[in-house]
Amino acid sequence: MNTRGEPLFMNYAIIGCGRISPNHIMAAKENNLKIVALCDLIPANMDDKIERCGLSKDIIKYIDYNEMLDNEDIDLIAIATESGKHAAIALDCIEKGINLIIEKPIALSLEDADAIIEAAERKGVQVCACHQNRFNKSIQKIREALEKGRFGQLFHGTAHIRWNRGPSYYQQAPWRGTWEQDGGALMNQCIHNIDLLRWMMGDEITEVVAYTDRLNHEYIEAEDLGIALVKFRNGAYGIIEGTTNVYHSNLEETLYIFGEKGTVKVGGHSVNIIEEWLFADQADNPEKVKDQYHENPPNIYGYGHKPLYADMIDAIKNHRKPYVDAQAGRRALELVLAIYKSAAEGQSIQFPLGKCSTVDFKGRF
Repeated sequence: MNTRGEPLFMNYAIIGCGRISPNHIMAAKENNLKIVALCDLIPANMDDKIERCGLSKDIIKYIDYNEMLDNEDIDLIAIATESGKHAAIALDCIEKGINLIIEKPIALSLEDADAIIEAAERKGVQVCACHQNRFNKSIQKIREALEKGRFGQLFHGTAHIRWNRGPSYYQQAPWRGTWEQDGGALMNQCIHNIDLLRWMMGDEITEVVAYTDRLNHEYIEAEDLGIALVKFRNGAYGIIEGTTNVYHSNLEETLYIFGEKGTVKVGGHSVNIIEEWLFADQADNPEKVKDQYHENPPNIYGYGHKPLYADMIDAIKNHRKPYVDAQAGRRALELVLAIYKSAAEGQSIQFPLGKCSTVDFKGRF
């Protein structure tokens, strides 16, 4: 205990020890969380992460997460399983009074997302949607300019995700690319930038019209290309273009914001490099900004997990909503589902979106 009677650490566990889990585990370590348990259906996955992340070989490993919930005293759990399992696991954890960081997407249906939000409010726990790119230095700088009104009236923004995913990616985890457990390029690879576009452009959407297709991945159920036009309530527009068809490797993840008094472009592999910075107020030197807000992370996941975890820990301690809360996760999910619905029905979709799930689109391609 510290001088204020607060525990010096929080007990932490992770459910799902696959591809993204090392980022969570290292963020937990770097924020001085006490990692008490790992859970995965495949023991070898847990053994691999213990070795790669330098964890104690005595750490408790579970195959059944319910057994872990019954046996361990846990303050914060990260859910990094197949996307289609997020909601059921989250609801079980919330009923135990456990705070959560849920990998994107927060769920695969709006009903499940709403159930998570309602349960968390009822039980008084905090839920964070893991859209870690909001914590990129570049994105934080743009958000600061936006909140200071430097853009003036927003005109339009565009999100481009031009990546590559080949057969081996889907063979590693057969749930990927399925409507029941994942979705396609938009839900899996593009949702981070889709989240940023909606967040930057004012959140409130009136209408979406879109096309999606599966052009190069006949071995998955869902789309590998999506193109959408978004109309925001504030009069601004958004364009989304996302694909996993780029030859032969990931090219870029780029966000543009165009306003009456400002133009910004942030690029790199995962929106971590400010490439254009022009404002009428000339309040800072564009070249210095581009030099200062230029990160080159080792992979597409960036450096955002550590500050996301730090914010979540502070939110728990101070009984406040995290910076990226469950409602933010729901908004990103809603926009992707609206794109799917518009493409499937061949018409524009009005907001707010009603009942909708990825499984509604089974058999589309």
